[in-house]
Amino acid sequence: MTEPKRATSIAELEAIFKNFRTAEGEAYGLAYQPNPTDVFVVTPAKCGTTWMQQIVHGLRTRGSMDFDEITQVVPWIEMAKDMNIDIHRPQVSDPRAFKTHKDLDSLPKGGKYICVVRDPKDALLSLYRFFEGWVMEKGAITIEDFASGYYTPGYRYWQHINSMWKRRHDKNVLALCYENMIEDSPGTIERVADFMEIKLDNELRDIVIRQSDFHFMKEHNRKFDDHLVRDARNAACGVPADGTTSKVKNGKVGESKNHVPDDVKAQFDSIWNEEITTKIGLRSYTDLQRELKVK
Repeated sequence: MTEPKRATSIAELEAIFKNFRTAEGEAYGLAYQPNPTDVFVVTPAKCGTTWMQQIVHGLRTRGSMDFDEITQVVPWIEMAKDMNIDIHRPQVSDPRAFKTHKDLDSLPKGGKYICVVRDPKDALLSLYRFFEGWVMEKGAITIEDFASGYYTPGYRYWQHINSMWKRRHDKNVLALCYENMIEDSPGTIERVADFMEIKLDNELRDIVIRQSDFHFMKEHNRKFDDHLVRDARNAACGVPADGTTSKVKNGKVGESKNHVPDDVKAQFDSIWNEEITTKIGLRSYTDLQRELKVK
């Protein structure tokens, strides 16, 4: 039997993630037929997914923290079968809620969709740090190689932008930018509650503001650290069981300015121009953020 090991090259990282989820498991999740009230948290990786899961769950339960890890109560729909989670079973409260990293065009139709995106350079940096110590050996793969060899060809970040943009005015779509959420967290919670058709009294508002604060989530990190995903899939991926991750960092905006090399930033700007500007006219992520900000 091959000894479990973390990736030290892009080829090894790709081999690990070939076994991360099964085709059968993904098909099972994407065959789900939503109810009109079902809420999907739709994001590229590392774009505020866990934060929005916590907001949604807090709103529908008045702040219940009675869960082992957030994925237990807001399942990752395309991973659920491979984690032995039945997506059809009753959830702890209504409306039912799910997380997904599939873009809006790829999801079952008929529910409600909260789409959150983030500056792609910050998302890249966050994912790189998230993988180090879990599926990648720290320091073995440079961020340049990670960006060009893994992130840009495989993560489909830009499809999220395009699919969200064309449906941003649909009544069952709420389109948000992570940076705007940071700037106005209370206002974001109010918008999400309204979208979910949940009456937001002062007590509930205060509960959700407090429990979706980064300091609170950091203090309860075990509930947001993906250990259920790791426990379910580490062996299949061939990585050591002692890996650790944290999805709650510091919530800072713009860290990529000082920690992502200039050539990678230039690469991302070029891809943005090709995939976004030429298709929908937005010249930069800043333009998108401005357009999605509440006027």
